[in-house]
Amino acid sequence: MFRWRDPRASLTAGAAIGAAGVAAALLAGGPALSIGVVAGFLAAMLGAASLLLAAGRPPDSRATALGMRWMGAGSVAWAFGVAVRPLTDNSTLMVSFADLLVLLGTVLIGGGALIAGGRRPPALVVLRNVTDSYLCAAALFVIGWVVALRHLYDNTADPALFTFAMLPPMLALLVTCAVVPSVVTGRAAALPLGVAGLGVLAATTVFSLAGAVARLDGGGQPGWSLVLAPAAFLLLAAVPWAGPGEVQARPFLGSLIALVPLGLVAVATITLVVHLTGGGREAPVTGVVVVAASMVLLLLLRLFVLSGVNLRLRTLLSRGEKQLRDLAESTGDVVLICDYDGTVREIGDGVEETYGYRPEQLVGGSILDYIHPEDVPRIQSSLHAMGLDEEDDDEPGACLIACRVRAADGTWRPTESVATRHASGEDQILITTRDVSDEEALRNQVAHLTFHDGVTGLPNRAYFEERTREVLGGSGHVAVIFLDLDGFTSVNDSVGHASGDYLLGQAARRLRGAVRPDDTLARWGGDEFAVLMETGGDAQLAVDLAERLLRAVSQEPFRVADRDVALTGSVGVAFAEEDVPAGDLIRNADVAMARAKELGGRRVEVFAAQMHADVVRRLELAADLQRALIEQQFAIEYQPVVDLATSRVTAVEALVRWCRGSVYVPPDEFLGPAEDTGLIVPLGEWILREACHEVAAWRAESWDIGLSLNLSARQITAPRFVQTVAEALEESGLPASALTLEVIEEMLVEDADEIVKRLSELRALGVRLAIDDFGTGYASLAFLRQLPVDMIKIDPSFVSGLGQDDTLTLLTRTIVRLGHDLGLIVVAEGIERPEQLDLLREMGCTRGQGFLVARPMAARGLDSLRQTSLTV
Repeated sequence: MFRWRDPRASLTAGAAIGAAGVAAALLAGGPALSIGVVAGFLAAMLGAASLLLAAGRPPDSRATALGMRWMGAGSVAWAFGVAVRPLTDNSTLMVSFADLLVLLGTVLIGGGALIAGGRRPPALVVLRNVTDSYLCAAALFVIGWVVALRHLYDNTADPALFTFAMLPPMLALLVTCAVVPSVVTGRAAALPLGVAGLGVLAATTVFSLAGAVARLDGGGQPGWSLVLAPAAFLLLAAVPWAGPGEVQARPFLGSLIALVPLGLVAVATITLVVHLTGGGREAPVTGVVVVAASMVLLLLLRLFVLSGVNLRLRTLLSRGEKQLRDLAESTGDVVLICDYDGTVREIGDGVEETYGYRPEQLVGGSILDYIHPEDVPRIQSSLHAMGLDEEDDDEPGACLIACRVRAADGTWRPTESVATRHASGEDQILITTRDVSDEEALRNQVAHLTFHDGVTGLPNRAYFEERTREVLGGSGHVAVIFLDLDGFTSVNDSVGHASGDYLLGQAARRLRGAVRPDDTLARWGGDEFAVLMETGGDAQLAVDLAERLLRAVSQEPFRVADRDVALTGSVGVAFAEEDVPAGDLIRNADVAMARAKELGGRRVEVFAAQMHADVVRRLELAADLQRALIEQQFAIEYQPVVDLATSRVTAVEALVRWCRGSVYVPPDEFLGPAEDTGLIVPLGEWILREACHEVAAWRAESWDIGLSLNLSARQITAPRFVQTVAEALEESGLPASALTLEVIEEMLVEDADEIVKRLSELRALGVRLAIDDFGTGYASLAFLRQLPVDMIKIDPSFVSGLGQDDTLTLLTRTIVRLGHDLGLIVVAEGIERPEQLDLLREMGCTRGQGFLVARPMAARGLDSLRQTSLTV
């Protein structure tokens, strides 16, 4: 469907009116030649207009647009040649001006079809196409001569007149034959236009030939010959406006076109031979003899050229094979030629260097004799398949073969071979073989390293996880044991990572000796090991193995860097349950191991569901802690510390409180996770700054009061902790002597050097130091001598037994006396009963705190205690 402004509308209307006029003229009995000439002129001009209009559009290809212009110009020339032909029929010239115009139009149309194809073939291909077109035209002329033209020639008085009359159609035939190969092998998008152009060339050739015959015999031109050209031009006019269609690839047409000249020559030869043997004894015509002789000479010339090309190709092929063989053997490959049964026909010298065989040992034998028996059926199948596919051009004719080959020393070498059909076309196969023993060894090494630990040689985490999934799929009675070496970090820090790796190797050997042959022992990572065992339903087997593993690493010290290193272990055991995946089973064992470590190590813990719930709860708590720190959900309460002699408040201890939403969270539940996650550092800084500001404000109002804060190990060892304390004192204006920082004895034992160094730096600032929970540690007296401590705080466990337990009473009295002798302030914690307070006063304890004295309270609650004493 198109609009009237579309050029196709006027062209279609013109074609319809012209066709209707031609049909009406023929039905009315008008002269056929005149009608044919008018129809040809109009159709050619219509075609020219269509092509030139289409060429003016934005072209899909410049070659297509240029080809349309050439074909349009040719159509115009042909139209005018046909139009003036009736005026020159009575001319005495053997080739008229009209014939020249028609011939020019034919050449231009053929050139346009060639240009639209868009291909520029090499010079040799052009030469071959020219010779093929001449052979086709000559063969068609010979066939036409034998069938009809010889009779016309006999009836012509002047042979020259026959020759010149036949010259234009023969030249048109030559142009048509020359265009066919380029159109067929050209661009797929230009095929419709090229085929339409070929149709015009064929129709105009027939038109010219019929006209020449009519001029020679004096008769009229057949009506059917007058219709072909107008129809072809109308088709040519319609093609540029057709929608783009999908044109299939035509790879077979190139080979088919190459056979057409030979086929036509063969038909012409047979026709001529049949004519001569059938009694045709006419005198030879010079022109026909020349044409036939030229065909023979061209065929001989082509045969000579093909022989030279074939020889050159064989030389290049031989040279290429030699270069390929030399190249393959220079890379260590072995090149051989065999038939489809595997019989060796030829083999390169590289086989002696690679496999130890001399070439003459193998030639004539079968390669199957040197291939591993397990690989022989597959090799035979591959060779047989290549033989069956020999005639299939779609098959690549090559395959990759991997097999094991026996070398002269009897070893089986892994090889990779590429087998291809031999280029000679004989029933032979060219095989290039490479010894890939080194590559195979490297692949095996990489596979081993992928699933094994490089330090201990044990299977690694990836292997253990895969093995656990595999065993769980076949058995439900499975246990996983996790073992962690307690204190291993200090080994790396003290003697270095190389010695630490050496210790891990020793531990792996001990553990390997403790497990059963069927158990899977792996290094999970760091200083952790994992064991997978099938219990057969007896859970005690797993527990017994866990205890053996613990004894293996704990009973004897490890010898590392000329010193003995004693380590212990924490072991966790988890049993497979129904519908528990491998990942969860491994996680459960890890959780049980972590639980054993939390309980002090050197023990075995069996996983219970509550352990996982505790871990999840701690993770959730850690996340909520971070959010609470950002949203400032924490608050500080202060517990008064009083002078037991005067009942006056002398200091307050800052205690952090957290309301998780509307739920109060006891400090014992969140301070541990805060220490584990490191959040205790920013939380402690916040408490320090807030409490310093609050106490400094009280002191500014003439209340002589001090501040006590508890410290954790992670806080003290934080990189900028000393600077943080100094900044908090400077920002708040609180004197350093009013701040007391408390540490527990265990901190002084676990990392003594670093802790003592940091506390000494704090003491240098003027800050007071106190030992909290005094009497419960292991090195209190020694550190009282090394560290400039100002205060000791008696642990509530001693105070709780006052008046009820004579031993605790005696120990408390001793601590108080020791503090007095050393000149230290002694503070009793956890005073809850009056008799405890009386005994402490009687012992001479300086200060105290507890629920009996005063409960922790917000800052506003302490305002009422200014300049007053508590009733205690």
